Amino acid sequence: MFTTLKQEIEVIFERDPAARSIWEVLFCYPGFHAIVNHRLAHFLYQHNLFFLARLVSHVSRFFTGIEIHPGATIGRGLFIDHGSGIVIGETAEVGDNVTLYQGVTLGGTGKAKGKRHPTVGNNVTISAGAKILGSFTIGDNVKIGAGSVVLKAVPPGCTVVGVPGRIVVQDGMRIENGRAEVDLEHHLLPDPIADTLTAMQEKIDALEKRLEINEREAKYYAGLQHPGRKKRRVEDSESA
Repeated sequence: MFTTLKQEIEVIFERDPAARSIWEVLFCYPGFHAIVNHRLAHFLYQHNLFFLARLVSHVSRFFTGIEIHPGATIGRGLFIDHGSGIVIGETAEVGDNVTLYQGVTLGGTGKAKGKRHPTVGNNVTISAGAKILGSFTIGDNVKIGAGSVVLKAVPPGCTVVGVPGRIVVQDGMRIENGRAEVDLEHHLLPDPIADTLTAMQEKIDALEKRLEINEREAKYYAGLQHPGRKKRRVEDSESA
């Protein structure tokens, strides 16, 4: 138990530059409290003490603002930053070294029993407000942008943004010291809509320049024609 607590505290110091002391982590980090309480609730749930498990989960939710169902499976090294509004469903599975920001939902769809929540792989970063809904797998080393709504499986090594979520980068995981690094740069994500609008604006600018050139050439060539000659050509056409 103490080894697990030590690992959870080390994870916070690794990923949160605001952490200054162990006492601060122990008493002032709701994400840490939610994870510790879930370990107890999950133990009770596995031993069929469902009421006590839900009670521990409910009390933890009241104090932390983070709701993790006792049936959810949580791996090692989970880091919950701020955490208010996070919801993790009963059949959700979260791998090792996962980072969740506030407002994330690992939710289910439908009313059927059984596996109905997502499975999240290792080294995954899920940004603020992202919603992952359904029974599918998010691969290892995936980064999901803030506010994204993911409704289908994501292969390993991808970056997902948008509503619904679209894969915009694949196999972009950094490697340091021979191992994968947890990527917390969740604000440095491509925006496919902005890229499309930028490309359209560049095309419009190019067309406007071409139109301006054509208009200048038309005025230039119109001025080269002598007015008297133009008048005679008109009279000749009328007499004919």
